[in-house]
Amino acid sequence: MATIEHIRRAVAGLPGVEERERTSGASWFVRNRPFAWEVHPWPSIPADMRAIIASEPVVAVKVADRVDALALVEMAPEVFLRTTTAWCEPKVAFRLGAIDDEHLRELVIDAWRAEAPRYLRRAFDEPEPGPS
Repeated sequence: MATIEHIRRAVAGLPGVEERERTSGASWFVRNRPFAWEVHPWPSIPADMRAIIASEPVVAVKVADRVDALALVEMAPEVFLRTTTAWCEPKVAFRLGAIDDEHLRELVIDAWRAEAPRYLRRAFDEPEPGPS
């Protein structure tokens, strides 16, 4: 079962990441752009999804596009929530306790890539060579 600490470990090696506390809980940013956050059961969220969010930890992450989000929901509806808010940015929310560590790490890194500027993605992909 994944926890917020698993997310913290996943973002530890990503350049430019900052964790902030917000009303809904922990959020992770790269260059002031959110890429992962705890979801709060806001009134604007559909009632069935709000009930899930109120009863267990749920995290949302940015995705490359809506097709990716829909594919994740179709692939594992027991893990991924069908919708959270009407906001337009492509994102997907998931039950933190239902996702395995490796998939969580992949989602967080992909979300970071969706928001990180090119120079930070390059720094992550091509780390500085160590002393010879």
